[in-house]
Amino acid sequence: MAAKKKAQKAQKAAMKARYNPYVQRVIEDEDLRDNIVQAYESARKAYGRLMNGKSPTKQIFDDKKLQKDIKKAASNVKDVSVALHEAPKKRRGIGLGRVLVLGVVGTGVALAVSEGLRKKVLDTLFGAEEEFEYTSNTAGSTPPATTPSPS
Repeated sequence: MAAKKKAQKAQKAAMKARYNPYVQRVIEDEDLRDNIVQAYESARKAYGRLMNGKSPTKQIFDDKKLQKDIKKAASNVKDVSVALHEAPKKRRGIGLGRVLVLGVVGTGVALAVSEGLRKKVLDTLFGAEEEFEYTSNTAGSTPPATTPSPS
């Protein structure tokens, strides 16, 4: 019974790993796989040269083949790292933030372009604009009466 549960867990883990963007990248990218193999082989050669019984310090500074293998391994590891860093991201569709920004920008453009839409929005927000005629309630402009001052 325990073996069956372990097998099910292993199967679930394998399915998760299969859809991991990094694993996808390794499966699909032949250059990436080649760089991984070359990095491993160069590192293995460098390690073999380093472990031949001589002083590691002296070998690092004097052995040109060791230096070449180390440089090649480092370069390939860098290439692998860059390729994996650029692994495709999981896209889950258009996010809510993008939809809101798109809506706001689209509304702004529509209002800027269409005068009829602008009037309709302003009427909805502030009420319909009424025609206005001004009529004065005051009488005509007659000069005020002055009383003569006694002299």
